[in-house]
Amino acid sequence: MTEPWWKKSVIYQIYPQSFKDHNGDGIGDLPGILEKLDYLEAMGIDVIWIGPIFQSPLIDNGYDISDYYRVNPIYGTDEDLDQLIEEAGRRGIKIILDLVINHCSDQHAWFQMALQEPDSEEAGYFYFMKTDSGEAPNNWRSNFGGPAWTQTADGRWYLHTFSKEQPDLNWENPKLRRKLYDMINWWLDKGIGGFRVDAITFIKKDTTFASRETEEGRLYPIENYQNYPGIGTFLTELKQATFQKFNCLTVGEAPGVPPEKFGDYAGEDGYFSMIFDFSWEHMRGVEIKGAPEAVSAWRDKIFKSQMQIQQAGWSANFLESHDHPRSPNKFLDKQNRSRESITTLATLYFFLRGTPLIYQGQELGMTNTVRNSIREFKDVSAHNFWKEGLALGKSDAEMLKELNDIGRDNGRSPFQWNRMEHAGFTSGTPWMPVHSDYQTVNAEEAQADDNSILAYYKKMIKLRKNSDWSDVLCFGSFNPILEQYPSLIAYRRSYKGRTLTIVCNMSSESVKLPVQVETCLLTNQSDLHLEGENLILNPYQSMVLEESSL
Repeated sequence: MTEPWWKKSVIYQIYPQSFKDHNGDGIGDLPGILEKLDYLEAMGIDVIWIGPIFQSPLIDNGYDISDYYRVNPIYGTDEDLDQLIEEAGRRGIKIILDLVINHCSDQHAWFQMALQEPDSEEAGYFYFMKTDSGEAPNNWRSNFGGPAWTQTADGRWYLHTFSKEQPDLNWENPKLRRKLYDMINWWLDKGIGGFRVDAITFIKKDTTFASRETEEGRLYPIENYQNYPGIGTFLTELKQATFQKFNCLTVGEAPGVPPEKFGDYAGEDGYFSMIFDFSWEHMRGVEIKGAPEAVSAWRDKIFKSQMQIQQAGWSANFLESHDHPRSPNKFLDKQNRSRESITTLATLYFFLRGTPLIYQGQELGMTNTVRNSIREFKDVSAHNFWKEGLALGKSDAEMLKELNDIGRDNGRSPFQWNRMEHAGFTSGTPWMPVHSDYQTVNAEEAQADDNSILAYYKKMIKLRKNSDWSDVLCFGSFNPILEQYPSLIAYRRSYKGRTLTIVCNMSSESVKLPVQVETCLLTNQSDLHLEGENLILNPYQSMVLEESSL
């Protein structure tokens, strides 16, 4: 059986506000992406996921959509998007867009009509309730902090899983579902390659809307309703009415899916082509990053997930995204953030079973910036988190540290193109400050250096997609090895009698392995260090080896 095309792909995520500004207004745009297609083609990228570019008030940076059919003017025109799809296609690159269908903006025409006419058809597209007490219908807490209900001027309450400007869509309403399916098919007919599907595990609600027990003074987290019973009926209909009609890629953001349900979401006949694997996207415990006990605990999460997923379906593997801090900050001590350690991180995730995603700037080794005041944060969830934390008695210093460590703004600073002012991102004033290290960490410097992190990413992509070992790395099984070494993350990929071994030393100490090495296909350091019958892995060295005596 022919494997689906997307299993062999490498996906590159673009956060459009921060990628490349073409017109000098300080905000990244579609012509800016078009301008940099050659850069992405040279990397070997064949799928670009562009964050939400639709009409939006930008309360949640575009995840609050007011018109699903129109491009937000800050990013360009509808014709700019048509041109981008066409020009990317000429390079063999597919464009996938963010599909946000759990909620829309409170500025969407549907919600505005629902506010004006409580008995309108559009009012049925949302969850409106009235209460005798005049208080919120229940004690649910939104993902962005505070109650999950907001009251309208006429006394009704509406539900929002995220910010109050993002009213949830009522998936129980078949007329609403048909409106969404028509929109999805319109975009697929236009020629896009598919969608990254946002927050999809929230679309099924507990329609009793009952309060739940929780700690005194606390609200009940609405994230506990992810993957609520009955959601499969909606997702099956969604697939049959839209995606199934096209040879498209769908990547589900599906937190809360337990291992036993993974196949339903991303199995051979799953709702989506793949879903993100969130089970190992962080290594909590900043004080012990790089220590053997931290590495082995993180490794156990990765291996457990890989072994479960390969029995059930296909995953999208990532280190970074627009919702996460930069991977060097997540996984490496400050004193050990180097070209070697960052490329070792890249190696260990890139060759796992599944489709790898690269987030913009990851290939340069971009890191978090430090913000000294809540006023420097742009993200709506950061401001809600700040207010809630202070109300619970946390200090300003505690909140700043936490937001600087895990805040979503960390991944959203402008892409660093060169050493010019504002890192070549814009000729104007950037919507968010550029990282202070752009003089040394930028694409122009990396392109000129054969030993750069970018050059290493290109080698990994070529090995995975365009080598004699592509089928092994794209379709092969996954098996952990060398688990007796606490600071190693090592595994085998095997397919049709051929095997490759990936070995990554995630520590600042050398590791001696009693092995016979036949051929090293890729390493992030200059050479192999052999001592008699032993292979010496240098600190933060990674290798892709042909089958040996490991």
